[in-house]
Amino acid sequence: GSRSAQQGAAGGDGSAGGAVAHTPSTEDFSLSLLDTNLPAEAETELRSFIAKRLTKGALFEGMGNVASVGLSIPEGKVGCYYCRFQQESLLEMATLESDINAPEYVVCFLGGSEKEDTFRLELDKYIQNLKINLDLEQKNLEACVSPYLRSWFEDAICPIQRVVQLFQDKLASLLHAALSYTPVEVKNADERTEKDISRFLAAASLQGLVQEGTMTSLCIAMTEEQHKSMVIDCSGPQPQLHNAGSNRFCEDWMQAFVNGAEGGNPFLFRQILENFKLKAIQDINNLKRFIRQAEMNHYALFKCYLFLKNCGSGDILLKIVKVEHAEMPEARNVVTVLEEFMRE
Repeated sequence: GSRSAQQGAAGGDGSAGGAVAHTPSTEDFSLSLLDTNLPAEAETELRSFIAKRLTKGALFEGMGNVASVGLSIPEGKVGCYYCRFQQESLLEMATLESDINAPEYVVCFLGGSEKEDTFRLELDKYIQNLKINLDLEQKNLEACVSPYLRSWFEDAICPIQRVVQLFQDKLASLLHAALSYTPVEVKNADERTEKDISRFLAAASLQGLVQEGTMTSLCIAMTEEQHKSMVIDCSGPQPQLHNAGSNRFCEDWMQAFVNGAEGGNPFLFRQILENFKLKAIQDINNLKRFIRQAEMNHYALFKCYLFLKNCGSGDILLKIVKVEHAEMPEARNVVTVLEEFMRE
């Protein structure tokens, strides 16, 4: 409680925040504002909310949280993402010279609802980049931080929406590439579009949801089939795709995205993407269960075949289970038979 520190919160897109310096004592925090675009009354309420969280020790370094907050603004109750971080270089200085206090900040981003939770990982990464971009020698911190904070919504929340609007009915091929770990090469695109496509592919892939070894093996297998790399040419008004793949599963989900585009809600797009991945994982687990049964039962083998034919994503699922069962002789035999049936 003897060291003082700085805390900060900030926001954008008609939503907001403020940055704050405090001297921790038992239950009292003195928070100073660095930047906000909230009205004064709402900013005070937000400051009070953050102070309570700090008192409870509920803010961990670099890990964002999402909560619902009632503020004196037209929206009333909004979703609030908040994250605490420290400047690394000054932290090192503070360690070397005990009389120097390392500044700490809390950043808050406010949006329409608690659905910001679906973008928590993106916002955590955004805060990491803020730490990197923070010029420690710069006297005017506000000039350095403000522009970055005000573009949070465009940069962290809207990429999926922009990709849906850009690709429209060609989105099915992008979903297919993400699911199958097909390498994607983007040509003639501006920096933002290239970054958007990369983020979409990362968000749509099953990374973290399938076994690490499976994912690595799939990536290696797909990279070795270089002729299957998908090329996206963005030189025209609409992207042109070469070596693009697709299947019924991805076509159906593409339709859900295109239908959602009328409302233009980025949180809705993210939810559709999460549902898309969830369904893909369910299908993989079902197929694995059928394969286990098929090791001893010919009728179950036929069920496997029917499932692959009807699920709309048999081409990708078969690749995934083939990699996962490579070291299991019985299951590998079942997969080999299924591959033959599917080819015929």
